[in-house]
Amino acid sequence: MQQYKLKRGFKPDVDRIYSVMTECFSGEISRNEGTLETSYGAMSNIKVWIENKMLSVDTVSDKTVTDDQTVMQTNKAFRDFLYKATGYTAKERVKNAKKDVSEE
Repeated sequence: MQQYKLKRGFKPDVDRIYSVMTECFSGEISRNEGTLETSYGAMSNIKVWIENKMLSVDTVSDKTVTDDQTVMQTNKAFRDFLYKATGYTAKERVKNAKKDVSEE
């Protein structure tokens, strides 16, 4: 499970996250008590929720998918989702994670 900070102006709102998920992942997204769940490409399960004003994401890879194109497309869609949901680019997310680790 990973947790991501939300940039100022990006509300920790499940409905907003739901609309970002529908934009980035084709397929049905189920809602269950504040948790959003779907599958996409090389990920058999993507679970997303808001906890302590942070985006929490739990993913399960589908080990049966070996097609490089599918894996690359899945990674791109997931990175796009994280960018649109948190407001931070991949570089900024890494920088935030390193900063959080050094503060502990």
